[in-house]
Order: sequence, then structure tokens, then C-alpha cells
Amino acid sequence: MGGETRRTSSSIIGCTRLFSKLKPYVCMVSLQFGYAGMYVISLVSFKRGLSHFVLPVYRHAVATLVMAPFALLLERKTRPKMTLPIFLRIVVLAFLEPVLDQNLYYLGMKYTSATFASATVNILPAITFVMAIIFRLERVDIRKAASQAKVVGTSITVSGAMIMTLYKGPIIDFITWHDGSHSKSTDASQDQHWVSGTIMLLAACCGWASFFILQSFTLKLYPAELSLSALICLIGMLEGAVVALIMERDMSGWAIGWDSTLLAPVYAGIVCSGIAYYVQGKVINERGPVFVTSFSPLCMIVTAALGAIILAEQVHLGSIIGAVFIVIGLYAVVWGKSKDRKALLAAGTTGPKANTHDLLPVTTSCNAGGDEDVKTTQIEHLNSSNRDTLP
Repeated sequence: MGGETRRTSSSIIGCTRLFSKLKPYVCMVSLQFGYAGMYVISLVSFKRGLSHFVLPVYRHAVATLVMAPFALLLERKTRPKMTLPIFLRIVVLAFLEPVLDQNLYYLGMKYTSATFASATVNILPAITFVMAIIFRLERVDIRKAASQAKVVGTSITVSGAMIMTLYKGPIIDFITWHDGSHSKSTDASQDQHWVSGTIMLLAACCGWASFFILQSFTLKLYPAELSLSALICLIGMLEGAVVALIMERDMSGWAIGWDSTLLAPVYAGIVCSGIAYYVQGKVINERGPVFVTSFSPLCMIVTAALGAIILAEQVHLGSIIGAVFIVIGLYAVVWGKSKDRKALLAAGTTGPKANTHDLLPVTTSCNAGGDEDVKTTQIEHLNSSNRDTLP
């Protein structure tokens, strides 16, 4: 009897550990399906007259209403004290993603397509890596295979983005039963705005990468994911409203009805702002920002399928070639990151609450000075975090 009890207990413990390991993967895969649906629904709402400046305002109003009650109830005892430096960081976070990223992204998506827009997101890890080097958050030792993979992967990813921007190529019809007249009527307008739309999408990715970097900093000072998500949505709504009032003078662009113009802000606000900010914050705390961005190719595949079926979108050869380059480069960067993580695990510097990304907010590589330097950095960071969270 005792043996059966021990076996049952061991099985439960094993399942719990397995679920704990798989949870970040399940969360991020689920988010990619959520983002894919948002791209398609948003583009439909634009075609029905909703302004791309107005959608982020409605989206974050919905997200605030959904997230604020949970933040007030669940984190009332654990929420750190708000200080001016933390508040200013939240204001910048609310500008980078809800305002800058989303406005540029929606406009770029209108000028290109939902499939193309989702493909450009794959350059996000490479931009994050480059920004980390610029701000001296990433140390690159070109003699190590992990650093070589990250540098080469970043170069390949940028090359793929350039191909998508400069080379359009012939149309590839994966699904041939849609109406061909619609394709012909939209081709001229897409040609006219293709380059400018691509530049806007790349600029949006830069804003999104900056958001992830600053979010990882802010979570160390304000480790309350629900409250942080609600505050970002609230301030982002206010900042976005100012931009929308300036840019969108036609009040018809603010009108919503019982169709996709209502579904888009509700769906995007709940799934892609409220839930996504919270889930990404939790996963960033556990695995780091680069892990969060490594699942974007799945979103591209799902969006391509939905776009071809629902929107009858055209997929061009240049987009496919560029996307393949971007995915190859993306996983080269992710492989380099995984090698860094394994090296730190082998050195015994990570624990349940001290993951590799704690050493550097964005990306982490082994210090060429040896294990002692890494351990010293780890201890200093944990001590500073403990001081920051004291009441």
C-alpha cells in the first residue's frame, strides 16, 4: 500500500514538473494564435471604416476595463509602492507599444497585408539583439559558437527583411478558388504603398523591441504583472486618444457598430493587450524576452492561412523568400541564446528565481572573465532587487 502511495505521489510530482516546463511553451503558442486572429479581424475592421488611429484607443480601453479589477483584487497585498521613476517608465512603455508600435503596425498592415505584417514580426529578436549591443546589454565573444550564431542569425534576419522590402516577385496562389477580380483591384494600391508600409512595419518592430527591453527593466522594480499591464493599457489609452484626436479629424473613423469594428477592439483588447501583456510579463520573468519573441513564425503561418482563406490575400514570392531567411536567422539567434543558458546552468548560477535573463535585461551571454564574474553579477543583481522590493 505504501509503495502504491509513493508511486502515485511520484507520478503527480512528475506531471507537475512536466507541466511547469511546458507552461511557457503552451502560453506562447496560444498567444500566436491570438495574434493571428487579431491581424485578420483588424484588417477587416479597417476595410469597414474604423480608423487605425482609433483602434488602439478602443483596444486599450477594453483591456483596462478587463485587467484593472483583477489587478486590484489579486495584487492588493503584493503590489509595490509606486514611485516617480517607475511611473515615468510606465509612461514610456505605454508610448512605445500601445501608441508607437500599434499605430505604425496597423498603418503598415493597411499598406501591405496581414500575412506580410505578421512575417515582419520575425525580425523582432534580431532587432532586440542589435539594440542590446548598442546599449551594452549584450557581450559578444566572437570566438564562441553561441556568439557567432547570434551575429550570423541577426545578419540573415536583416537580409530577409531587406528582401521582403525590395523584392516583391510574382504572386504565389496557395488557394486558387478565391475571386481573382479582387486580387487585381487591390494589386495597384499595394504596389503604391508597399515600400512605405514595410518601413512602417520595421519601425513598429523597433518600438516593440524597445518595449520588451524596458519592460524587463521595469518588472525588476515593479514585480506586479497584472498591475503593470493595467497601467500600461490605461496610460496607453490616454496617450493614444491624444494622437487619434490630432490625426483623425473625421468622426466617422471613430464609429463602431455590431460588426468587426466592435469585435476588433474587444478581441484585441482582451486577448492581445490585457492577457498578452500579463502572460508575456510572466514568461519574461521566467525565460527572458528573446524566448518570448521566438514563437513569431507560428503566427506568420497561421495568419497566412487565415489571410488567404478569409481575406483572399495575395502572397508574393519575395515575401516567402524573405520570411524563410528571417525564420532561419531567428532560430540561429535563439540557438545561440540557448547555448548561453546551458553554459550558465552548467556553471550553477541559475536557480528557481534567478534565471539567465536576470543578469542582463534583454539577452545574456557568459562572461569571458570566468564563472566568478558571472556569480558576482548574479549576487549583486539579486541584492539590488531585494532592496528595490522592500516597502
